[in-house]
Amino acid sequence: MKCISVYTDNFEAFSDIFDRVVESPLEENEEQEVEGITISHSGDVPEHYLERMSQKPEVVVMKDKSRGLTILQHGKVFEILLPVLETA
Repeated sequence: MKCISVYTDNFEAFSDIFDRVVESPLEENEEQEVEGITISHSGDVPEHYLERMSQKPEVVVMKDKSRGLTILQHGKVFEILLPVLETA
């Protein structure tokens, strides 16, 4: 899964830029600023990362079933986990 970090604890601000963040063609380890909020492609995370993080009481887990992605919110960061399509 590809992980995009959005550095804010403001859910409303996150919601306002969410679509642009998901559609951003970020390279791994690249940072950008969207409406004053830093976003970063944090690389790929293993499958067990989601399982491990979702067990922590301070982590909020949200799902966007239509896009097949998961959002983790903890501290002052949102992490958007996007499925990576396997290429044969």
